[in-house]
Amino acid sequence: ANMVSFILPGNSATGGYEVANSLRFNDGSSDYLDKSSYGTPTSQKKFTWSCWFKIGETPARGRFFDFWKGSGSGFSYSNGLFFTSSNQLGIGSGDDSNGRIITNRVFRDPSAWMHVVAVFDSPNSTAADRLQLYVNGVRETSFSTSVDATQNQDYQAFTSNHGGIGTYYDKSTSSEFFDGYMAEVVFIDGLALDATSFGEFDEDSPTIWKPKNVSGLTFGNNGFYLDFEDSGS
Repeated sequence: ANMVSFILPGNSATGGYEVANSLRFNDGSSDYLDKSSYGTPTSQKKFTWSCWFKIGETPARGRFFDFWKGSGSGFSYSNGLFFTSSNQLGIGSGDDSNGRIITNRVFRDPSAWMHVVAVFDSPNSTAADRLQLYVNGVRETSFSTSVDATQNQDYQAFTSNHGGIGTYYDKSTSSEFFDGYMAEVVFIDGLALDATSFGEFDEDSPTIWKPKNVSGLTFGNNGFYLDFEDSGS
C-alpha cells in the first residue's frame, strides 16, 4: 500500500490535534496489512477498533479487518468490520455466532473523511450493548440486521488466528479488499471504549467531529496504534 499525507478537514482550523498521515489501500492491487502471529490477548470478550477512513470508490468496498477461527462451533465464519454490497456498515460474524449488526445507513461519499468506532463487549448485561458502532462520534441505532452477541462470548479479533486489515480473512476474495484510505488505526484489546476516547466535537463548530491524540490510551497485549508515519508504523 502507498503512503499518502493529509490533514483531516475541519481539524487544523481550530488548532486541534493534527493527523499527518494515512495509508492508501487499492483493491485493484489487493493491498492489505497482516501479521503472522499474535500473543495471548488481554481479553477475547472486550475490544474497541477506531479509525478514520475515506472510501476510494462507490459502492463502498471491503473490510476494515477480518479474522477466522477455523473449524468448530461458533467460529466457522469470518468475523470483522465490513461494508456490505449495499454500502452498509457492519460488525460481527458471517453466521451470526458472535452477533452481528448492519446499519440501515449507507456510505456513498468518496470525498468525505469519516470516523468509525466498533465495540465488542460481550460481558455487558444489556444485550444490545454487546456490539456497538459509532460514526463521527454518534452511535448508530438503526439496523437492517441486529443479532445480539451471546453474553461472555469470545471474539477472535487479533489473536493467533488467520486474518488481517483491509481484507477478508483468507485474502482470496477480490470483492472484499478495502478500497480507500485509513488513518489513526487503533485496536484496544481488553477494553470497551466509546467514540469520545478517539475524537471530540469542535467547541466552536459543534457539528464537526475531530481527532484526539490517542497515544496515551491503554492498548492491551495485542492492541496497537498505527499512525502510518513510515513503513514501520
